[in-house]
Amino acid sequence: MSTPWWKEAIIYQVYPRSYLDTDGDGIGDLNGISDRLDYIAKLGVDIIWISPFFKSPMRDFGYDVADYCDVDPMFGTLADFDRMIAKAHGLGLKIMIDQVMSHTSEDHPWFKESRSSRDNPKSDWYVWADPLPDGNPPNNWLSVFGGSSWQWDSRRKQYYMHNFLVSQPDLNFHHPDVQQAHIDALRFWLERGVDGVRMDACNFHFHDRQLRSNPPALVRDTSTVSDANPYGMQAHIHDKSQPENVAFLEKLRVLLDEYGAVAIGEVGADDSLAVMAEYTAGGNKLHMAYSFNLLTADSSAGHIRKQVEDFKARVKDGQPSWSVGNHDAVRVVTRWKGMSNQAAFAKLVLAMQLSLKGTPCLYQGDELAFSEADVPYELIQDPYGKTFWPEFKGRDGCRTPIAWTAGAHGGFTSGTPWLPVAEEHKAIAASLQEEDPNSPLNFARRMIAWRKTMPQLTRGDIVFYDAPEPVLALRRDLEGERSVIAVFNLGAAPVNFQLPAAQGAQKLEQPGLPGEVLDGEVQLSGYGAWFGYAV
Repeated sequence: MSTPWWKEAIIYQVYPRSYLDTDGDGIGDLNGISDRLDYIAKLGVDIIWISPFFKSPMRDFGYDVADYCDVDPMFGTLADFDRMIAKAHGLGLKIMIDQVMSHTSEDHPWFKESRSSRDNPKSDWYVWADPLPDGNPPNNWLSVFGGSSWQWDSRRKQYYMHNFLVSQPDLNFHHPDVQQAHIDALRFWLERGVDGVRMDACNFHFHDRQLRSNPPALVRDTSTVSDANPYGMQAHIHDKSQPENVAFLEKLRVLLDEYGAVAIGEVGADDSLAVMAEYTAGGNKLHMAYSFNLLTADSSAGHIRKQVEDFKARVKDGQPSWSVGNHDAVRVVTRWKGMSNQAAFAKLVLAMQLSLKGTPCLYQGDELAFSEADVPYELIQDPYGKTFWPEFKGRDGCRTPIAWTAGAHGGFTSGTPWLPVAEEHKAIAASLQEEDPNSPLNFARRMIAWRKTMPQLTRGDIVFYDAPEPVLALRRDLEGERSVIAVFNLGAAPVNFQLPAAQGAQKLEQPGLPGEVLDGEVQLSGYGAWFGYAV
């Protein structure tokens, strides 16, 4: 059997607010994405995941949807979207849209109707609950963004549930009409030519009907939230990851299969591997899933190896998608402490990410080795950051606009950008890197192109060698092909690694990472890597 195309693909995430502004309002737009599609195609990726661009009051920057079937005017029009997708397809690129199904904006007409009374047609489309006799919320559930996940509504004299902002009420997925409304909304975009969907917070769809309180966590979760957030102190067994979600994902897959589209799910759970295994098993739910397990501060070789091996052992036939950066995480060059030589570090991390078994998901700007931007408190836009400042500064630092040039506002806008363009990003702007054959950008292009010539890296099995920190050593095996060994130095100081006695090695011609082998010993400079055939 041939390998499904999406298992060999590379995903590139575009955060549209910060990609390119074409109308001078300081906010990126769909036409800005269209203008940079040639750049993305030249990078060599296959799928563009676009964060939400739907009509929204933007209290959570598009992840609070007020109309699932229209483009917010700040991003453009449906006609702009149609032109963008046509150009993308002409360049051989596929478009994946971000679907935020678990909740809407409080401005959505569904919620406006639902909160108007207890007996209207949509009265039970959201999660409503009576107060306890003393007026308190019905249970102890917490919001990811701080405080109780229950908000009192004076119209209905009831509480409504919100897993995120107060302005993001949770839909009641136990209601079949809610599920059908989302099926219909997704069909709207599939009819326009969308090739896939990224399922935001896809294990948050259902809640425990009995509204039972969560018990304390046995081990505090710091992978999905910071240690400043009490959310990690609960075991979230009743407010999300409910068994009813499996049947909904199966229903969604039927629709996707009708259009040949793919789905990748974001899973943030106490035991994310168990949830990902459930959601990808059987080939009739999600195609792929990813967690926050490589979006943490732990960059040790042991941690990376454990995540990959645990996924392989527990998720079985499911396809992982390895992300080391996205719009919710501190940029990887900063988070994984690669600032002593960020260009070399960015190259190393990309090479490592592209060598793991799974579908890589890259985040805009990581191909340019951008570090986390320092956004002062007075310019912070993210409500999550305002709540937990200063221990957690929010997500603005990874969302600042792309510096395309070294000029004013990095060539991002002719107006005032919604977040400041980092001066350190302008110093390594895309236009400057275009002219440097050794830049992270040009390395990324070569590395991605080289990976496509190596079926071992796109389809092969993966095994790891025991290696001392900070060395990550692995082998990719594919029947009918020579096994490929890859060794990565995740540290800034030079290291040597002795290949196992049974494994000879022949260096592969690859895109220019520093590393040599002598008498079976791989010699790596700081942030160096080496690829070779096992002989």
